[in-house]
Amino acid sequence: MRAILAGAVLLTLGVALGRPFPSGISLWGWIVLTGLGATTLGFLGMVHAAEFVSPGMATVIVNAQPIAAALIAYIFLGERLVTSARAGLILGFGGVALIAVPHLLGPGADGYVSGFAYLGLATLGVAIGNAVMKYLARSMDAFMGTGLQLLIGGIPLAIAAYLLEDTSAVQWSAQFGFVLISLALAGTALPYWLWFSILRHVPLGRANAWTFLVAPLGLLMGFAFFGERPGFLTAGGTGLVVLGIWLAQSAGRPADDAMRRGNPMPNKERT
Repeated sequence: MRAILAGAVLLTLGVALGRPFPSGISLWGWIVLTGLGATTLGFLGMVHAAEFVSPGMATVIVNAQPIAAALIAYIFLGERLVTSARAGLILGFGGVALIAVPHLLGPGADGYVSGFAYLGLATLGVAIGNAVMKYLARSMDAFMGTGLQLLIGGIPLAIAAYLLEDTSAVQWSAQFGFVLISLALAGTALPYWLWFSILRHVPLGRANAWTFLVAPLGLLMGFAFFGERPGFLTAGGTGLVVLGIWLAQSAGRPADDAMRRGNPMPNKERT
């Protein structure tokens, strides 16, 4: 419901604003791949992982996907990262891993293994979806691109929910409706549209480094709303995450300065 509602709203806005529909089998194929990766696998893995791991930890691990996304972008999009950017991504991933260590070694580790398996599925899906989204951002409007991929990605989830779950268990109420609409619009439609728009102008590896910031923010929310208590390793991991983001962002500043001065960049970098 979250994905389909968000996609429908974005697509409606795109049509109302007169944005063109994508044309060509190849382009539609990439849209389907993005939907199956970022939405179907991403949401499926995150929701089922919450059965085994805490919400804050689930948010931390699934947002370790910039490493996989950077590798995919390097292979298929030709995006190359300078040394400091690679170091930033590695530090960010190391920080996320450090945050996860206490949970993997502590009591209930078996449940965490199952949860981490689902999170691995979500991480792979989001990484593939982000890489393909970067490709689509070059030739598609953000409203149409994000709206279609959310709708398409939500269809397999809706079919699976109908076949495998008891849909009558949903208790419709004003509170449920408020949570669903908030999650669909503020938590899905808006950030997906912003992300698609950003990828038009920023290399995927550099933009993706900011998703590491979700780790400390997720833990902060886990502490505020679910009573999760971070320890010393968590604090150290958070520090590595912030340092990794700084390194990845500082790597792109010379290129940005060159653009502001009017100096042309290589064709690949402009793309």
